[in-house]
Amino acid sequence: MIDLMRMGVAMTLIVAGLSLGACTGGQALVGRIAPPLQPSAEGQGTVQPACPKVVGQPTCLALIGSKGGISPTVGGLQPSDIQKRYNLPSSIKGSGQIVAIVDPYDNPNVASDLVAYRTEFNLGTANFTKYNQEGQTSNYPTGNTGWGVDKDAETEMVSAACPNCTIYLIEANSSNGSDLEAAEVEAVKLGAHIVTNAWICYGSVTCVNPADFDTPGVVYLASSGSDGYGETGAPAAFASVVSVGGTVLTKISSSDYNEVVWDESGAGCASPSVVGGPGVPKPSWQHDPDCTYRTVADVSAVAENVAIYDTYGYYGWTTVHGTLLSVAVNAGVFGLAGNASSQNAAEHFWTMPKKKRNKELHYISSGSDGSCGGEYLCQAGTKQFGTYSGPVGWGTPNGIKAY
Repeated sequence: MIDLMRMGVAMTLIVAGLSLGACTGGQALVGRIAPPLQPSAEGQGTVQPACPKVVGQPTCLALIGSKGGISPTVGGLQPSDIQKRYNLPSSIKGSGQIVAIVDPYDNPNVASDLVAYRTEFNLGTANFTKYNQEGQTSNYPTGNTGWGVDKDAETEMVSAACPNCTIYLIEANSSNGSDLEAAEVEAVKLGAHIVTNAWICYGSVTCVNPADFDTPGVVYLASSGSDGYGETGAPAAFASVVSVGGTVLTKISSSDYNEVVWDESGAGCASPSVVGGPGVPKPSWQHDPDCTYRTVADVSAVAENVAIYDTYGYYGWTTVHGTLLSVAVNAGVFGLAGNASSQNAAEHFWTMPKKKRNKELHYISSGSDGSCGGEYLCQAGTKQFGTYSGPVGWGTPNGIKAY
């Protein structure tokens, strides 16, 4: 069992309105080896990966801010920020839409953590069910705090965007490809309209079977990665999946925001040198000039400094960074739009009329996620291929009409 995420960062424990007694559901702290801290280029201090990066194998994507036990009112972006910036009809749309989150291992506190998050931000009672990979609401897999924080962040970000959506969490037995594939299939059997994946196999498109991410009438989403340009893989690189990059969202006033590329957003060309194997053939609906394979990503959303609640490994409110946030937000936006059955992965983002796209997606014109000679594949604002750039795709939601 991979279980690396603990209190490797010094965290100040203040809990707004919640007792420390609520934090006893996690595993013992003894014997955990935390990954090294790495700097956050966006001014958030140091962050700690929740899981180690293992090339070719599924890994979770949460980066944990060095602040812990923070007050949710000051510690990070809130649902109201997400709803305002992206002009979401969150209070009136989404009922009856099932968003399924697929992750390995168990977080035994995920349901109660979701209640605490939604209560804090007045999002109402969640329609939430946790399943194992066989579709049972018991016999859950072994717990893992690294993957556990991913689950908290994902369920909370789907709630932030679409509080009326029904949320299913399908927990695979392990992070082995065969178990994740079984969970993907089970999500569809359970009736999911949208299946979201906040994990990635860096450098590989053979770690999971693409056929398990390609069911007609179901929208699949996946994080593009959280390690910068040229670092991507399955399932985000599959042409049947909406690949979601990340931005940094800064609140300027009560209703005004600035948004730039998150510098660790995964992106690039899904060529053999980047994703292994034969690469991923370019879908017929992609026509950008400098990648003869599948181009990652398609769209994006906030991936930096978001407040989440986790009592399994973090004792309350903390900040999380990574494209696990942006993919869950986009899953919620698809839920608000309510037309997953008519979508063909990300084709509509690439083929919609220019005027419509420019109106219904926020153009991100600044920032990069690495070095690619100044090309659009890593740099925003080049206008080399319209408003597209690899780190953020065609932009972030501006309402739900683009979805």
